[in-house]
Amino acid sequence: MPPMSRANENIRADHVGSLLRPPELLAARAQASEGALPAAKLREIEDKAILDILRMQQDSGIQVFSDGEYRRSGWYGGFCDVVQGFVPYERTMPAIWKGDSSKVAAADFSKSGSFAVGARLQLDGRFTGAEAAFLVKHAPLPFKVTLPSPASYQQFFEPGFSDRAYNSPDEMLGDIVEICKREVAALVEDGVPYIQIDSLRYGDVIDAGRRARWEARGVKPMDIVAQTLAADNAVLAMAKSRGIVRAMHICRGNYRSAWAGEGGYEPVAEKMLGELDVDRFLLEFDDARSGGFEPLRFVPRGKIVVLGLVTTKTGALESVDELRRRVDEAAKYLPLEQLAIGTQCGFASSDLGNLLSMDDQRRKLELIATVARSIWS
Repeated sequence: MPPMSRANENIRADHVGSLLRPPELLAARAQASEGALPAAKLREIEDKAILDILRMQQDSGIQVFSDGEYRRSGWYGGFCDVVQGFVPYERTMPAIWKGDSSKVAAADFSKSGSFAVGARLQLDGRFTGAEAAFLVKHAPLPFKVTLPSPASYQQFFEPGFSDRAYNSPDEMLGDIVEICKREVAALVEDGVPYIQIDSLRYGDVIDAGRRARWEARGVKPMDIVAQTLAADNAVLAMAKSRGIVRAMHICRGNYRSAWAGEGGYEPVAEKMLGELDVDRFLLEFDDARSGGFEPLRFVPRGKIVVLGLVTTKTGALESVDELRRRVDEAAKYLPLEQLAIGTQCGFASSDLGNLLSMDDQRRKLELIATVARSIWS
């Protein structure tokens, strides 16, 4: 394996990317959705909020910056706005949320709009173009732009409805991969130094209950992993050998401080960690439901794992000593030079965000930076 890039090696204090939206931005987005605020005015409010959150990140000491996904209504937002083929459709929303805030999450989730793929998907513009252009102009280096994994959109294939356009979710995935490849190629040309894909799909194999449901349908879990790997690698290949940090965040669900999956990485670790062609993995390790660090033994040389030890689910602040101890535990399976520290997930995978305050968020980023300096400086 080639040595890790200097840019990748230098980032020891990372975070997944989404950040809590300020009240004025939430209010503006609500007005815009009702037609009461012009798009230009919304963009102006977004710009100011992003400049403020960039300043906060810089002050915190964190080593990579994002726009907080402030131009999106949710982590996979934007894509469906510029890709033709998604149509309103009343879908049955499963009760997927778990944890202390699961009732809050379920209540909010049920209010969200529902849609499905109803026609062949066609790209009609950039879905991270405005984000990238603003960050190139205003963000400190390095900054990241995040994209959902192509497989994330397979959930919008509705049997008996979407098959008027595609014979199967797999056929639809092929079009989504091509759309995402074009977006990553454009981000490279924009000059984005760090591109991250966020994926829920590996969680279908990590979580024992979800894995069993696929097996009951006659689907082999490792076929899911192989298909998702191929899609992610095809997209990230567009940025390979360009000096760009390519990262993958593996998510177990993050909505209103609730979660959707559990289980350690062992069922997918050897294939996922060994075959994903990335520079950097952002993995969740904030509590017992994430399993132990043993799967890190499969990480190849030259790649960094960002240990998601600092939770975004609650405002309770982890201790420096405890975080250092857990990094030491992880270093039994992967050398310290291949480790970094960050958040377990984003602070706001949707507009509404998790159940903690802006001050809690700031303190957690400061904590990550403090621990990173104490270990890797």
